[in-house]
Amino acid sequence: MKYNPEIHRRRSIRLKGYDYSRAGFYFITICTQNRLCLFGKIDNGGMNLNDAGRIVEKCLSAIPDHYPHAKLRECIIMPNHVHFIVEITVGANNYSPLHSSSIPIHGTSKTIGSIVRGFKIGVTKWFREKTDIYTVWQRNYYEHIIRGEQSYLKLSKYIINNPKLWQNDQYYE
Repeated sequence: MKYNPEIHRRRSIRLKGYDYSRAGFYFITICTQNRLCLFGKIDNGGMNLNDAGRIVEKCLSAIPDHYPHAKLRECIIMPNHVHFIVEITVGANNYSPLHSSSIPIHGTSKTIGSIVRGFKIGVTKWFREKTDIYTVWQRNYYEHIIRGEQSYLKLSKYIINNPKLWQNDQYYE
C-alpha cells in the first residue's frame, strides 16, 4: 500500500527545521528488522562478527569513500544493531566540486539521511544476493545531534562499552 498521510500518520523523529547537512557530530543507531541477531554474537564481552557483520563493517568503513564530507568516528556493530558517530565536516552544506559555490545545490545527498540510506542499501544488497533475508533493517533510524564535548565523550564511551553491556542493552534479545 502506498503511503497515505491520512491513514498512516507517520511522524518524523527528526528535529524540525534542522539542516542535517550541517557540519557537526551525529550519533546514529540502526536496528535490524524485528531485532534479529544477524551480524554475529557477543563472546566474553566482545563482538564476534560473522560474514554479514564483516559486510556491515566494510560498508561502515566505506562511508567516507562515498561521502567525502563525512568522517566515521566511533562505531560498533552489535548482533542486531549498529551504533556510530559520524562527523559532517565544514563545507558540506550545498558543496559540489562541479558547481560554483555561489550556486546552491539542492537535494539530500549531503545529509545524515542520505548517508544512512546509502549504508543500509549496501548491506541490504549483500543480504539479498547471499541470503534469503530480504528485509534487513527496521524502517527508520535513531539520530542524536551531538552538541558538545561532554555529550560526545559520553556517547563514545557508550559505543566502546556496548558489547560488555550487551545483556543490559535495550536491543538485547
